[in-house]
Amino acid sequence: MAKKNATKSAPRRSLAKPRRGVPARPGNQTAAARKATRSRTGTEKKEQLLSSEVVYQGPLFRVLHDKLIEPDGTPSERDVIRHHGSVVMLAIDPGKQKAGGKDPWIVVERQYRHAALRYLWELPAGKLNAGEDPLEGAKRELEEETGYRAKKWRPLVEYYGSPGFLGESMKVFIAEDLVAGDAHPEEDEHIEFRLVRLSELLKMIEQGEVIDGKTLTSVLLYARLQGRKRKK
Repeated sequence: MAKKNATKSAPRRSLAKPRRGVPARPGNQTAAARKATRSRTGTEKKEQLLSSEVVYQGPLFRVLHDKLIEPDGTPSERDVIRHHGSVVMLAIDPGKQKAGGKDPWIVVERQYRHAALRYLWELPAGKLNAGEDPLEGAKRELEEETGYRAKKWRPLVEYYGSPGFLGESMKVFIAEDLVAGDAHPEEDEHIEFRLVRLSELLKMIEQGEVIDGKTLTSVLLYARLQGRKRKK
């Protein structure tokens, strides 16, 4: 009886996964990954802008068609919306509880947004004027939209809502010790605002009633930071 030829399989190579927070050895990285690692650990490479053409200029923003060399050396063409930036105000009223309490009142607005084709619940926000100091812009916008002025201000976070094509930085400020006044919004602004408990606002977020990006980012981060403080 003829013996069957046994096929020997090649021994399996064990690929150890890098530990969390420890970069993989350079020999196991792709060229792109090695460049990314160098970028994080050293000076970031810059793009090379070859040309920039204004294809639309409006009262709020302008659209540019840019030709450039990406930081990794790739030629590219991008359509980008340029904007002076915006400010977001997380205005907090502790009510009868002490400042820094677990469930403060938050000033929120409801207004129709044509781009979204629906009404949205949002934090007060507004655009900056060219060269305007962000904090001063936040104070101006809060009073214009809601009538409130705040005695205490502090920064919360800065982020880009859609950096793939929108060069709008959004700076979020926490406003505390509120003083009520008369709102004077712009002619095209039709805003309904109210005070909502933080716990209720979080429920609205969980139930999908709040879908505005700046409100999600600001409220969830604030709630997370408040939770950390209570644990200490």
